[in-house]
Amino acid sequence: MRGRILFVASTHSHILNFHRAYLAEFRRLGYGVDVACGGREMEIAEADAVYPISFEKSITSPRNIVALKELRQLLLDNHYDLISCHTSLASFFVRLAASGLKKRPKIACISHGYLFDQQSSVPKRLLLSSAEKMTAPVTDLLMVMNHWDEIYARKHKLGKKIVWIPGMGVNFHRFTPLPTQQGRTLREELGFDTHHFLFIYAAEFSKRKSQAHLIEALSKTPEHIILLLPGEGILKQFCIELAHQLGVSHRVVFPGHVDMPVWYAAANAAISSSRSEGLPFNIMEAMYCGLPVIASQVKGHEDLISHQETGLLFPYGDYTTCATLMSQLAEDAKLCQFLGENAHQVAESLSLEVVFPQVMAQYGALVPVGEPSQISAEFDKSMV
Repeated sequence: MRGRILFVASTHSHILNFHRAYLAEFRRLGYGVDVACGGREMEIAEADAVYPISFEKSITSPRNIVALKELRQLLLDNHYDLISCHTSLASFFVRLAASGLKKRPKIACISHGYLFDQQSSVPKRLLLSSAEKMTAPVTDLLMVMNHWDEIYARKHKLGKKIVWIPGMGVNFHRFTPLPTQQGRTLREELGFDTHHFLFIYAAEFSKRKSQAHLIEALSKTPEHIILLLPGEGILKQFCIELAHQLGVSHRVVFPGHVDMPVWYAAANAAISSSRSEGLPFNIMEAMYCGLPVIASQVKGHEDLISHQETGLLFPYGDYTTCATLMSQLAEDAKLCQFLGENAHQVAESLSLEVVFPQVMAQYGALVPVGEPSQISAEFDKSMV
């Protein structure tokens, strides 16, 4: 065996959604690859071993002391050559666990989006930024995905080496070709015809994703504009009740978890009201499907969307401006086509095939990786 590598994240689903190709590549190179994460346990076939960690969602929870001890023991037992850490919570505690080790592994931290920015409350910004500064001395390589995070990380020296990457790469094969006929059939099953204009926002129902803002905006738009909100989460029921209160429940669809290619094929445009992002997969997928995008003007969105070129941006929380843009797009077929075509071109540069070798090259600054293998279409399809 060439060496041992540990991937760490707050949830199993994060590893499955973003890192399977990288786990498989390190195994192909002869490394032993382990995963340590919290949340609901799930099978990760590309890992040699999966270790459950007792993460609590709040970074200040006293129960995370247990997670810290578990990680420290794991590092002592297995003598890893490299730790690849992901998600703010897990990244903080695994780097804390590695601090002070006599033979510390190299640490690559990938920021999927800092959960703070200049508009965050002072206590939140102070807490989360302090956690990053505290663990910077053991961060050998920091990879960031949007330019706000890059500027902040460089200014505050949050890693020994700081690089920008275009995300982790998105598997677009399942959207090629887009099931257009199935999309038309779905529209009909939902009770909508060609007169209706369907916006889609696939995301967890959470405070950060802010679906309630879109429902507020929808109430200010014409009747033929529809909102599709796939996903689950703790605020879903609140959003369902809000739609009833505002009299737009007949114009909002809450389908839960769905097969996204069909739903993108049914939609006319994508929309996002998120408070902050790293480099959001849902927007990249929608762009690849040729959908014009309306999104809140926050980091992550700004990196993907050039206003009036690939989409339209509105100030976060501004329901009125959002509603105006929704109405504008719904009435301008030429603008939709223009934005959608440009969005698709941008998204192509964010595919797994394009991004994968760039990220592996960065890992190569810490451990030997040689020339990364070419991601084949067959392998990429297995990443769904």
